[in-house]
Amino acid sequence: MKSILGAISDKNSVKAMLEALDAKHAEMIALVQEWSAINSGSRNLDGLKVMEAEIVSAFAPLGAEVEFIELGDGEIVNNQGEVKIVPNGRSIRIYKHPQANRRVLMTGHTDTVFPIDSDFQTSRWLDDNTLNGPGVADMKGGIIVMLYALLAFEDGPFAGTIGWEVILSPDEETGSLKSGPLLMERARSADIGLTYEPALADGTLAGARKGSGNYTVVVRGKATHAGREFHQGRNAVVALSKIIVDLSELTDGRPELTVNPAVINGGVAPNIVPDMAWCRFNVRLKAAEDAEWFQNQLDAIINKWNSEDGYTAELHGGINRPPKDLSDANLKLMDLIKACGDDLGIAINYVATGGCCEGNNLAAAGLPNVDTLGVRGGAIHSSDEFVLVDSFVERAKLSALILTAFAAGQLDEVINLKNQKPEK
Repeated sequence: MKSILGAISDKNSVKAMLEALDAKHAEMIALVQEWSAINSGSRNLDGLKVMEAEIVSAFAPLGAEVEFIELGDGEIVNNQGEVKIVPNGRSIRIYKHPQANRRVLMTGHTDTVFPIDSDFQTSRWLDDNTLNGPGVADMKGGIIVMLYALLAFEDGPFAGTIGWEVILSPDEETGSLKSGPLLMERARSADIGLTYEPALADGTLAGARKGSGNYTVVVRGKATHAGREFHQGRNAVVALSKIIVDLSELTDGRPELTVNPAVINGGVAPNIVPDMAWCRFNVRLKAAEDAEWFQNQLDAIINKWNSEDGYTAELHGGINRPPKDLSDANLKLMDLIKACGDDLGIAINYVATGGCCEGNNLAAAGLPNVDTLGVRGGAIHSSDEFVLVDSFVERAKLSALILTAFAAGQLDEVINLKNQKPEK
Protein backbone atom coordinates (compact mmCIF):
# COMPACT_ATOMS: atom_id res chain seq x y z
CA MET A 1 0.00 0.00 0.00
CA LYS A 2 1.19 3.51 -0.80
CA SER A 3 2.72 5.73 1.87
CA ILE A 4 0.20 7.93 3.64
CA LEU A 5 2.82 10.39 4.79
CA GLY A 6 4.51 10.50 1.39
CA ALA A 7 1.29 11.62 -0.28
CA ILE A 8 0.84 14.64 2.00
CA SER A 9 2.08 17.83 0.36
CA ASP A 10 3.39 19.41 3.57
CA LYS A 11 4.98 16.23 4.89
CA ASN A 12 7.91 18.01 6.55
CA SER A 13 5.55 19.96 8.77
CA VAL A 14 3.67 16.74 9.57
CA LYS A 15 6.94 15.01 10.48
CA ALA A 16 7.81 17.91 12.80
CA MET A 17 4.35 17.65 14.39
CA LEU A 18 4.87 13.95 15.05
CA GLU A 19 8.43 14.35 16.33
CA ALA A 20 7.27 16.99 18.81
CA LEU A 21 5.32 14.28 20.60
CA ASP A 22 8.58 12.65 21.71
CA ALA A 23 9.02 15.43 24.26
CA LYS A 24 5.62 14.58 25.82
CA HIS A 25 6.55 11.09 27.01
CA ALA A 26 7.22 11.96 30.66
CA GLU A 27 4.12 14.09 31.13
CA MET A 28 1.90 11.44 29.58
CA ILE A 29 3.21 8.87 32.04
CA ALA A 30 2.85 11.26 34.96
CA LEU A 31 -0.74 11.94 33.94
CA VAL A 32 -1.74 8.28 33.73
CA GLN A 33 -0.29 7.70 37.20
CA GLU A 34 -2.27 10.66 38.54
CA TRP A 35 -5.51 9.51 36.92
CA SER A 36 -4.99 5.88 37.94
CA ALA A 37 -5.03 6.97 41.59
CA ILE A 38 -8.59 8.31 41.15
CA ASN A 39 -11.12 5.54 41.71
CA SER A 40 -13.74 5.89 38.99
CA GLY A 41 -15.54 2.58 39.17
CA SER A 42 -18.77 2.59 37.16
CA ARG A 43 -21.00 3.13 40.22
CA ASN A 44 -18.69 5.55 42.04
CA LEU A 45 -20.35 8.81 40.96
CA ASP A 46 -18.13 10.94 43.19
CA GLY A 47 -14.99 9.43 41.68
CA LEU A 48 -16.39 9.84 38.18
CA LYS A 49 -16.99 13.54 38.89
CA VAL A 50 -13.37 13.94 39.97
CA MET A 51 -12.25 12.19 36.78
CA GLU A 52 -14.59 14.41 34.77
CA ALA A 53 -12.99 17.57 36.17
CA GLU A 54 -9.51 16.23 35.46
CA ILE A 55 -10.39 15.48 31.86
CA VAL A 56 -12.06 18.83 31.21
CA SER A 57 -8.96 20.56 32.58
CA ALA A 58 -6.61 18.44 30.47
CA PHE A 59 -8.61 19.08 27.27
CA ALA A 60 -8.95 22.84 27.96
CA PRO A 61 -5.89 23.88 25.87
CA LEU A 62 -7.73 22.63 22.77
CA GLY A 63 -10.23 25.48 23.09
CA ALA A 64 -13.14 23.16 22.33
CA GLU A 65 -16.78 23.30 23.38
CA VAL A 66 -17.71 21.12 26.37
CA GLU A 67 -21.14 19.66 27.07
CA PHE A 68 -22.29 17.35 29.86
CA ILE A 69 -25.06 14.91 28.97
CA GLU A 70 -27.00 13.38 31.85
CA LEU A 71 -27.69 9.69 31.35
CA GLY A 72 -30.87 8.02 32.50
CA ASP A 73 -30.96 5.79 35.55
CA GLY A 74 -30.31 2.10 35.17
CA GLU A 75 -31.55 -1.03 36.89
CA ILE A 76 -29.78 -3.77 38.78
CA VAL A 77 -31.03 -6.92 40.46
CA ASN A 78 -29.79 -6.96 44.05
CA ASN A 79 -28.93 -9.95 46.21
CA GLN A 80 -32.56 -10.25 47.29
CA GLY A 81 -33.64 -10.63 43.67
CA GLU A 82 -35.23 -7.18 43.68
CA VAL A 83 -34.91 -4.63 40.88
CA LYS A 84 -33.29 -1.43 42.11
CA ILE A 85 -32.76 1.87 40.31
CA VAL A 86 -29.16 3.12 40.09
CA PRO A 87 -27.85 6.43 38.70
CA ASN A 88 -25.34 6.36 35.85
CA GLY A 89 -23.79 9.82 35.91
CA ARG A 90 -23.18 11.78 32.73
CA SER A 91 -21.20 11.62 29.51
CA ILE A 92 -18.72 14.30 28.48
CA ARG A 93 -18.96 15.70 24.95
CA ILE A 94 -16.00 17.79 23.74
CA TYR A 95 -16.12 19.08 20.18
CA LYS A 96 -14.57 21.57 17.78
CA HIS A 97 -15.21 22.70 14.18
CA PRO A 98 -18.60 20.93 13.93
CA GLN A 99 -19.33 22.53 10.53
CA ALA A 100 -16.27 21.04 8.84
CA ASN A 101 -16.93 18.80 5.85
CA ARG A 102 -14.98 15.90 7.33
CA ARG A 103 -15.98 14.72 10.81
CA VAL A 104 -14.50 12.17 13.18
CA LEU A 105 -16.05 10.75 16.35
CA MET A 106 -13.54 9.73 19.02
CA THR A 107 -14.90 7.73 21.95
CA GLY A 108 -13.79 6.36 25.28
CA HIS A 109 -14.91 5.85 28.84
CA THR A 110 -14.06 7.34 32.20
CA ASP A 111 -15.19 4.36 34.28
CA THR A 112 -13.20 1.30 35.33
CA VAL A 113 -14.32 -2.10 36.61
CA PHE A 114 -12.79 -1.48 40.03
CA PRO A 115 -15.33 -0.37 42.69
CA ILE A 116 -14.59 2.13 45.42
CA ASP A 117 -13.89 -0.66 47.92
CA SER A 118 -11.49 -2.50 45.59
CA ASP A 119 -8.08 -3.46 46.98
CA PHE A 120 -6.58 -2.33 43.66
CA GLN A 121 -6.24 1.45 43.95
CA THR A 122 -2.67 2.46 43.14
CA SER A 123 -0.10 2.02 40.39
CA ARG A 124 3.39 0.54 40.63
CA TRP A 125 6.28 -0.15 38.28
CA LEU A 126 6.88 -3.77 37.32
CA ASP A 127 9.92 -2.83 35.23
CA ASP A 128 11.19 0.22 33.37
CA ASN A 129 8.53 -0.11 30.68
CA THR A 130 5.62 -1.73 32.50
CA LEU A 131 3.25 0.15 34.79
CA ASN A 132 0.63 -1.80 36.74
CA GLY A 133 -2.45 0.07 37.96
CA PRO A 134 -6.23 0.45 37.73
CA GLY A 135 -7.24 1.97 34.40
CA VAL A 136 -3.69 2.50 33.14
CA ALA A 137 -4.62 0.60 29.97
CA ASP A 138 -8.43 0.41 30.11
CA MET A 139 -8.76 3.20 29.45
CA LYS A 140 -7.31 6.21 31.18
CA GLY A 141 -4.21 5.54 29.16
CA GLY A 142 -6.36 5.52 26.03
CA ILE A 143 -7.89 8.91 26.85
CA ILE A 144 -4.39 10.32 27.21
CA VAL A 145 -3.41 8.98 23.78
CA MET A 146 -6.53 10.60 22.32
CA LEU A 147 -5.79 13.91 24.08
CA TYR A 148 -2.18 14.20 22.93
CA ALA A 149 -3.04 13.19 19.38
CA LEU A 150 -5.57 16.03 19.25
CA LEU A 151 -3.12 18.48 20.79
CA ALA A 152 -0.52 17.54 18.18
CA PHE A 153 -3.01 17.74 15.31
CA GLU A 154 -4.34 21.15 16.34
CA ASP A 155 -0.74 22.38 16.45
CA GLY A 156 0.02 20.94 13.01
CA PRO A 157 -0.41 22.09 9.43
CA PHE A 158 -4.01 20.84 9.08
CA ALA A 159 -5.36 22.41 12.28
CA GLY A 160 -8.99 23.45 12.00
CA THR A 161 -9.73 21.48 8.85
CA ILE A 162 -11.76 18.63 10.37
CA GLY A 163 -14.60 18.52 12.83
CA TRP A 164 -13.75 16.31 15.76
CA GLU A 165 -15.97 15.19 18.60
CA VAL A 166 -15.03 13.30 21.74
CA ILE A 167 -17.60 11.34 23.74
CA LEU A 168 -16.44 9.93 27.08
CA SER A 169 -18.96 7.71 28.86
CA PRO A 170 -19.25 6.73 32.55
CA ASP A 171 -20.97 3.36 31.98
CA GLU A 172 -18.99 1.46 29.33
CA GLU A 173 -17.85 -1.20 31.76
CA THR A 174 -21.47 -1.99 32.65
CA GLY A 175 -22.47 -2.33 29.00
CA SER A 176 -23.07 1.25 27.80
CA LEU A 177 -26.75 0.66 28.48
CA LYS A 178 -27.52 4.37 28.76
CA SER A 179 -24.66 5.90 26.76
CA GLY A 180 -25.22 3.50 23.84
CA PRO A 181 -28.09 5.52 22.32
CA LEU A 182 -25.99 8.70 22.60
CA LEU A 183 -23.07 7.02 20.84
CA MET A 184 -25.30 5.84 18.03
CA GLU A 185 -26.86 9.28 17.66
CA ARG A 186 -23.50 11.03 17.41
CA ALA A 187 -22.14 8.28 15.11
CA ARG A 188 -24.71 9.27 12.51
CA SER A 189 -23.12 12.74 12.32
CA ALA A 190 -19.58 11.45 11.70
CA ASP A 191 -17.65 10.00 8.78
CA ILE A 192 -15.26 7.75 10.73
CA GLY A 193 -14.92 6.57 14.33
CA LEU A 194 -11.83 6.11 16.49
CA THR A 195 -12.11 4.43 19.89
CA TYR A 196 -9.37 4.13 22.47
CA GLU A 197 -9.66 0.75 24.12
CA PRO A 198 -6.19 -0.78 24.62
CA ALA A 199 -4.46 -2.72 21.90
CA LEU A 200 -2.96 -6.06 22.83
CA ALA A 201 0.51 -5.97 24.34
CA ASP A 202 2.06 -6.87 20.97
CA GLY A 203 0.17 -4.04 19.27
CA THR A 204 -2.53 -6.14 17.61
CA LEU A 205 -5.85 -4.34 17.13
CA ALA A 206 -9.37 -5.75 17.25
CA GLY A 207 -11.26 -6.33 14.01
CA ALA A 208 -14.68 -7.97 14.00
CA ARG A 209 -16.30 -8.34 17.40
CA LYS A 210 -19.03 -10.54 18.81
CA GLY A 211 -22.19 -9.06 20.26
CA SER A 212 -22.99 -9.38 23.93
CA GLY A 213 -25.88 -9.44 26.37
CA ASN A 214 -26.10 -9.56 30.15
CA TYR A 215 -29.02 -11.13 31.99
CA THR A 216 -30.24 -12.06 35.45
CA VAL A 217 -32.76 -14.84 36.02
CA VAL A 218 -34.58 -14.83 39.37
CA VAL A 219 -36.41 -17.97 40.53
CA ARG A 220 -38.89 -17.96 43.41
CA GLY A 221 -40.27 -21.01 45.17
CA LYS A 222 -41.58 -21.67 48.66
CA ALA A 223 -39.60 -21.81 51.90
CA THR A 224 -40.30 -24.60 54.40
CA HIS A 225 -38.43 -26.49 57.09
CA ALA A 226 -36.03 -28.92 55.41
CA GLY A 227 -36.96 -31.69 57.86
CA ARG A 228 -40.57 -31.32 58.94
CA GLU A 229 -42.16 -30.00 55.73
CA PHE A 230 -39.65 -30.70 52.99
CA HIS A 231 -42.21 -31.86 50.42
CA GLN A 232 -44.38 -28.78 50.93
CA GLY A 233 -41.48 -26.57 49.87
CA ARG A 234 -40.42 -25.49 46.40
CA ASN A 235 -36.63 -25.39 46.20
CA ALA A 236 -35.61 -22.37 44.15
CA VAL A 237 -31.94 -23.41 44.16
CA VAL A 238 -32.75 -26.76 42.58
CA ALA A 239 -34.96 -25.07 39.98
CA LEU A 240 -32.23 -22.54 39.22
CA SER A 241 -29.64 -25.30 38.84
CA LYS A 242 -31.79 -26.92 36.16
CA ILE A 243 -32.21 -23.59 34.42
CA ILE A 244 -28.44 -23.11 34.45
CA VAL A 245 -27.99 -26.48 32.75
CA ASP A 246 -30.52 -25.46 30.11
CA LEU A 247 -28.73 -22.15 29.60
CA SER A 248 -25.31 -23.74 29.25
CA GLU A 249 -26.67 -26.16 26.66
CA LEU A 250 -27.50 -23.20 24.41
CA THR A 251 -23.76 -22.77 23.81
CA ASP A 252 -22.98 -23.62 20.17
CA GLY A 253 -26.70 -23.71 19.37
CA ARG A 254 -25.61 -21.18 16.75
CA PRO A 255 -22.04 -20.94 15.38
CA GLU A 256 -19.71 -19.49 18.02
CA LEU A 257 -22.58 -18.54 20.35
CA THR A 258 -21.58 -18.97 24.00
CA VAL A 259 -23.55 -18.67 27.24
CA ASN A 260 -21.71 -18.13 30.51
CA PRO A 261 -23.68 -18.58 33.76
CA ALA A 262 -21.34 -16.67 36.02
CA VAL A 263 -22.72 -15.54 39.38
CA ILE A 264 -25.27 -17.39 41.50
CA ASN A 265 -26.93 -16.75 44.84
CA GLY A 266 -29.68 -18.37 46.84
CA GLY A 267 -30.77 -19.80 50.13
CA VAL A 268 -30.21 -18.73 53.74
CA ALA A 269 -29.49 -21.91 55.76
CA PRO A 270 -29.08 -25.63 55.09
CA ASN A 271 -32.18 -26.52 57.10
CA ILE A 272 -34.50 -24.25 55.11
CA VAL A 273 -35.83 -25.03 51.65
CA PRO A 274 -34.72 -21.91 49.73
CA ASP A 275 -37.49 -19.79 48.26
CA MET A 276 -35.32 -17.56 46.06
CA ALA A 277 -32.23 -17.93 43.89
CA TRP A 278 -30.74 -15.98 41.02
CA CYS A 279 -28.05 -16.28 38.39
CA ARG A 280 -26.31 -13.63 36.30
CA PHE A 281 -25.18 -14.80 32.88
CA ASN A 282 -23.68 -13.47 29.67
CA VAL A 283 -24.19 -14.40 26.03
CA ARG A 284 -21.80 -13.74 23.13
CA LEU A 285 -23.04 -14.07 19.58
CA LYS A 286 -21.33 -13.76 16.23
CA ALA A 287 -24.34 -13.00 14.02
CA ALA A 288 -27.00 -10.36 14.63
CA GLU A 289 -29.80 -12.73 13.56
CA ASP A 290 -28.84 -15.12 16.38
CA ALA A 291 -30.28 -12.67 18.94
CA GLU A 292 -33.86 -13.61 18.04
CA TRP A 293 -33.07 -17.33 18.22
CA PHE A 294 -31.45 -16.88 21.61
CA GLN A 295 -34.34 -14.84 22.99
CA ASN A 296 -36.82 -17.48 21.87
CA GLN A 297 -34.82 -20.14 23.71
CA LEU A 298 -34.74 -18.02 26.86
CA ASP A 299 -38.48 -17.42 26.69
CA ALA A 300 -39.10 -21.16 26.44
CA ILE A 301 -36.93 -21.86 29.49
CA ILE A 302 -38.62 -19.16 31.57
CA ASN A 303 -42.13 -20.15 30.48
CA LYS A 304 -41.43 -23.75 31.42
CA TRP A 305 -40.69 -22.82 35.03
CA ASN A 306 -43.57 -20.39 35.26
CA SER A 307 -45.86 -23.32 34.46
CA GLU A 308 -44.42 -25.44 37.28
CA ASP A 309 -46.56 -25.58 40.41
CA GLY A 310 -45.28 -23.18 43.08
CA TYR A 311 -42.50 -21.60 41.00
CA THR A 312 -42.05 -18.30 39.20
CA ALA A 313 -39.12 -17.23 37.05
CA GLU A 314 -38.26 -13.69 35.99
CA LEU A 315 -35.75 -12.65 33.34
CA HIS A 316 -34.01 -9.27 33.38
CA GLY A 317 -31.55 -7.78 30.87
CA GLY A 318 -30.96 -8.27 27.18
CA ILE A 319 -28.57 -7.88 24.26
CA ASN A 320 -26.87 -4.54 24.80
CA ARG A 321 -24.25 -4.66 22.04
CA PRO A 322 -24.86 -6.12 18.59
CA PRO A 323 -22.01 -7.88 16.77
CA LYS A 324 -19.53 -5.65 14.98
CA ASP A 325 -19.46 -6.82 11.38
CA LEU A 326 -16.84 -5.36 9.06
CA SER A 327 -18.36 -3.42 6.18
CA ASP A 328 -16.34 -2.56 3.07
CA ALA A 329 -15.89 0.94 4.50
CA ASN A 330 -14.63 -0.49 7.78
CA LEU A 331 -12.17 -2.78 6.01
CA LYS A 332 -10.85 0.14 3.97
CA LEU A 333 -10.41 2.23 7.14
CA MET A 334 -8.48 -0.62 8.72
CA ASP A 335 -6.22 -0.85 5.68
CA LEU A 336 -5.49 2.88 5.70
CA ILE A 337 -4.72 2.85 9.41
CA LYS A 338 -2.35 -0.04 8.75
CA ALA A 339 -0.66 2.17 6.12
CA CYS A 340 -0.31 4.96 8.70
CA GLY A 341 1.39 2.45 10.98
CA ASP A 342 3.75 1.40 8.20
CA ASP A 343 4.88 5.02 7.79
CA LEU A 344 5.68 5.15 11.50
CA GLY A 345 7.36 1.75 11.66
CA ILE A 346 4.43 0.33 13.66
CA ALA A 347 3.17 -3.08 12.55
CA ILE A 348 -0.63 -3.02 12.56
CA ASN A 349 -2.46 -6.34 12.55
CA TYR A 350 -6.08 -7.13 13.32
CA VAL A 351 -7.74 -10.09 14.99
CA ALA A 352 -11.40 -10.98 15.46
CA THR A 353 -12.40 -11.09 19.13
CA GLY A 354 -15.21 -12.24 21.36
CA GLY A 355 -14.87 -9.05 23.36
CA CYS A 356 -17.05 -6.03 22.69
CA CYS A 357 -16.91 -2.30 23.28
CA GLU A 358 -18.23 1.03 22.02
CA GLY A 359 -17.01 0.07 18.55
CA ASN A 360 -19.98 -2.32 18.39
CA ASN A 361 -22.36 0.58 19.02
CA LEU A 362 -20.71 2.77 16.38
CA ALA A 363 -20.78 0.01 13.79
CA ALA A 364 -24.46 -0.63 14.51
CA ALA A 365 -25.08 3.00 13.53
CA GLY A 366 -23.23 2.45 10.25
CA LEU A 367 -20.02 4.22 11.24
CA PRO A 368 -16.76 2.58 10.09
CA ASN A 369 -14.42 2.55 13.07
CA VAL A 370 -11.31 1.08 14.63
CA ASP A 371 -11.71 0.63 18.35
CA THR A 372 -8.37 -0.34 19.90
CA LEU A 373 -6.24 2.72 19.21
CA GLY A 374 -5.22 3.17 22.83
CA VAL A 375 -2.03 2.07 24.56
CA ARG A 376 -0.52 -1.38 24.36
CA GLY A 377 -1.31 -3.30 27.52
CA GLY A 378 -2.97 -6.33 29.01
CA ALA A 379 -4.54 -8.21 31.94
CA ILE A 380 -7.36 -5.67 31.92
CA HIS A 381 -10.25 -6.12 34.37
CA SER A 382 -7.84 -7.61 36.90
CA SER A 383 -5.39 -6.38 39.52
CA ASP A 384 -2.62 -7.35 37.07
CA GLU A 385 -3.67 -4.69 34.53
CA PHE A 386 -0.62 -3.14 32.92
CA VAL A 387 0.44 -0.66 30.26
CA LEU A 388 3.66 -0.64 28.26
CA VAL A 389 4.63 3.00 28.65
CA ASP A 390 6.65 3.23 25.44
CA SER A 391 3.31 2.94 23.63
CA PHE A 392 1.99 6.33 24.78
CA VAL A 393 3.96 8.42 22.29
CA GLU A 394 3.84 5.65 19.68
CA ARG A 395 0.04 5.49 19.70
CA ALA A 396 -0.40 9.27 19.95
CA LYS A 397 1.69 9.60 16.78
CA LEU A 398 -0.43 6.97 15.08
CA SER A 399 -3.68 8.80 15.86
CA ALA A 400 -2.20 12.19 14.97
CA LEU A 401 -1.22 10.79 11.57
CA ILE A 402 -4.67 9.23 11.09
CA LEU A 403 -6.28 12.61 11.78
CA THR A 404 -3.85 14.28 9.38
CA ALA A 405 -4.51 11.73 6.64
CA PHE A 406 -8.24 12.25 7.19
CA ALA A 407 -7.85 16.02 6.89
CA ALA A 408 -5.73 15.62 3.72
CA GLY A 409 -8.49 13.62 2.02
CA GLN A 410 -6.67 10.30 2.09
CA LEU A 411 -9.56 8.58 3.88
CA ASP A 412 -12.21 9.87 1.51
CA GLU A 413 -12.58 6.43 -0.04
CA VAL A 414 -13.84 5.26 3.37
CA ILE A 415 -16.44 8.03 3.36
CA ASN A 416 -17.49 7.19 -0.19
CA LEU A 417 -17.95 3.51 0.66
CA LYS A 418 -19.86 4.42 3.80
CA ASN A 419 -22.25 6.63 1.86
CA GLN A 420 -22.89 4.16 -0.94
CA LYS A 421 -26.50 3.06 -1.02
CA PRO A 422 -26.95 -0.72 -1.10
CA GLU A 423 -28.10 -2.20 -4.38
CA LYS A 424 -31.77 -3.16 -4.50
